Amino acid sequence: MATIVTISKSVGANRIVPTIAIPYPVGNPEKGEKELDLRNSLVGKALDALTTEVDGPTIF
Repeated sequence: MATIVTISKSVGANRIVPTIAIPYPVGNPEKGEKELDLRNSLVGKALDALTTEVDGPTIF
């Protein structure tokens, strides 16, 4: 999970899941239920990325 995809690619990360913002990559915790779906979606993408076969940097 990365806020700046270009940096992740440049260091050779194989699986890259873009996130929302630098201070709160998976959503602002102060917004509570309002961003719960966003957080669940991002974590779900990350889990899918871990189980997906890749050949080199892949953005999910």
